[in-house]
Amino acid sequence: MKLCVALDLPSKSENLALIQKLKSEDVWLKVGLRSFIRDGESLLREMKSINPNFKIFLDLKIHDIPNTMADAAESMVSLGVDMFNIHASSGIKAMRMVMDRVNTYANPPIVLAVTALTSFDNASFEAIYHTSIAQKAVDFAKDAHASGLHGVVCSVYESLDIKAHTASSFLTLTPGIRPFGESSNDQERVADLETAKLQKSDFIVVGRPIYHSADPLGVVKKIIENI
Repeated sequence: MKLCVALDLPSKSENLALIQKLKSEDVWLKVGLRSFIRDGESLLREMKSINPNFKIFLDLKIHDIPNTMADAAESMVSLGVDMFNIHASSGIKAMRMVMDRVNTYANPPIVLAVTALTSFDNASFEAIYHTSIAQKAVDFAKDAHASGLHGVVCSVYESLDIKAHTASSFLTLTPGIRPFGESSNDQERVADLETAKLQKSDFIVVGRPIYHSADPLGVVKKIIENI
């Protein structure tokens, strides 16, 4: 299991200050939509300048027509990121086109498909997809696996079931982790670190419990020790 630290702070300088505090640690760094729209490629370059060994997950959740998604995927590969994600609801054709394009590169990044956002509860999800989160997450994961993706973004509670329906090596990245029982904030399907381990999550995403702490490095070290 790997720790992925979410960089969701209000400014580039605050994100970089957090990264400086964590530069000695073996962690992944998640750059989301807010940070990337605001700070762009320069943020990625400055992150790598702090520690070239940092792994970067570009969390943009791409969802468009297949060719546009494939073009966007190629652009993300050119940024030198180590992992990015697309929406499984874009469909098998789009996912396969993305992977066809990505696999033309040497050492391509990990590509994940988003299943059900952890901000959904079952009622709000069913209002859109007309089925349960548990069922649709597995369906999306099977599509992603068949399309050649490396894994999915899901909640902890779908991780084991997804692996059972795809492969034990099929990656699950689980947001909404409150490692030691912290507040769930705007997330619905949150879980602690012990649950993530039991559910065989490959990557856990932790944001606010780290960057809202007076000692973010101490929290990261504690998480890594418990992993």
